Amino acid sequence: MAKSKVVTSYPYIASLVGEIGKQHVEVSSLANGDWDPHFIVAKPSLLAKLRNARLLVINGAQLEIGWLPPLLRQAANGGIQPGSAGFLELSNHVAMIQKPAQVSRAMGDVHPQGNPHFVLNPDNVPRMAEAISQKLCQLEVNHCAEFKQNQSSFVKRWQQRSTDWARRMAPLKGKSVLEYHRLHDYFLSRYGLKLLGTLEPLPGIPPTPQHLSGSIKLAAGARFNLRGVYNPQDPSNYVSRQSKVPLVTLPHDVGAVPEAKDLFGLFESILSRLGV
Repeated sequence: MAKSKVVTSYPYIASLVGEIGKQHVEVSSLANGDWDPHFIVAKPSLLAKLRNARLLVINGAQLEIGWLPPLLRQAANGGIQPGSAGFLELSNHVAMIQKPAQVSRAMGDVHPQGNPHFVLNPDNVPRMAEAISQKLCQLEVNHCAEFKQNQSSFVKRWQQRSTDWARRMAPLKGKSVLEYHRLHDYFLSRYGLKLLGTLEPLPGIPPTPQHLSGSIKLAAGARFNLRGVYNPQDPSNYVSRQSKVPLVTLPHDVGAVPEAKDLFGLFESILSRLGV
């Protein structure tokens, strides 16, 4: 029997779909894990994936807003358009943080629905697994029992590892960090780390020399200076060099670093890079 073709916006979603759908799905991601998730270059190969897909699963919260809508229009696959049976937006199934009361361009590239990097709170992963399982059950009724069993098995393993991650992260509770972009805020919030500030003066706005000087002063109380794999290196290197605060490059997605081969590896690699 032919497998259902599932396309996801990002690799972490493809990893999760694979855990639930297993042999009944053929899943591929539009983006690579080490790319900036806000800006994906449209390629003919991405259009081909979308045209042949039965299900499209996206992060949502407007993380894809800058690149996915034109691709969807060009693909002209009515079965995976927003609102259709073959479309799933994961942001509708998790608890969002940092939702602004109002939005203006003066605030930079802020997301009106809140911070979209919610995969970095491990507590959100079982909720996404449930949403994916339900959607696959709608599309493949005959395999629903298997999807539910796969979901249950995955969540059990995930909760066991999450307990271990919480134990290992406990010594860092209350420690302060700097970030380049507000990329790991869900992770920081989950484990009780304090954000002193960002190297970006506003979301998506490159740091100015004046702002970097302020960041160096803030860094006096920081344990780590964090950057994502796709963030520019020079500003983070400069702040760490001047402040003597260790610079740590953290993955944000499956495939962002070689050891993040799946969702378990993503969180393991984050903890490993933080030294716990």
